Amino acid sequence: MATKELSVEDKQKELYRLQLIDSELDDIKILKGELPIEVSDLEDELAGLQTRIDKLTEGLDKLNTEAANHNTNIQESNILIDRYTKQLDDVKNNREYDALSKEIELQKLEIQLSEKKIGGIEKDREAKSEILTTATARFAEKKEALDKKKEELEKIIVKTEKEEEKLKKKSEKQRKLIEDRLLSAYDRIRESYRNGLAVVHVERDACGGCFSKIPPQIQIEIGLRKKVIACEHCGRVLVDENILESNV
Repeated sequence: MATKELSVEDKQKELYRLQLIDSELDDIKILKGELPIEVSDLEDELAGLQTRIDKLTEGLDKLNTEAANHNTNIQESNILIDRYTKQLDDVKNNREYDALSKEIELQKLEIQLSEKKIGGIEKDREAKSEILTTATARFAEKKEALDKKKEELEKIIVKTEKEEEKLKKKSEKQRKLIEDRLLSAYDRIRESYRNGLAVVHVERDACGGCFSKIPPQIQIEIGLRKKVIACEHCGRVLVDENILESNV
């Protein structure tokens, strides 16, 4: 609560001074507020890319294991074919010959099947490798952007931390000079608008908040500073642009 009864003009001045202080605080919050969102979005995107990269890498590892297993099967089948081919020279009857020949054919079929599967694996591996390369490059690009944003945010925090704290104290001190009724109205109006403007001056015959035209008679009354006048369109408190030029 104000410590002394102020004139209407003085009330307007103190209220406008509070607006100027709070607007500086708003500028800092906006500056800091956008970067954390960008940093958070980049971190989420990187997390998604990392998950994709991990899955692609895991998929490639499985394909490599499958290909290695099929190559092992081919080697084992070739060994068996060599063994059965040599045994053909020592067969004693047609039954043994037919049995060995059948085994050789089976192993050849196993080799063909493994080679076919390896061919399919190679296509999958090529496709996944291409996607992985793209995802990895995008990850590196986003990581670089994130690092820059974090560095920029850190600089802003370091630069504005003291100023923000100073302005907060200044705002609290200024609020004590304003009566509760005006302060409540001020806070209510500030919360109603994204730009936080509750007290504005007349600019080019219009409200500095909503830019609605202010009638000449109202402008004269604002200039006289005999009563607190609000814009009939947006409810913001209107003051003349020279309000702070004269001493309190």
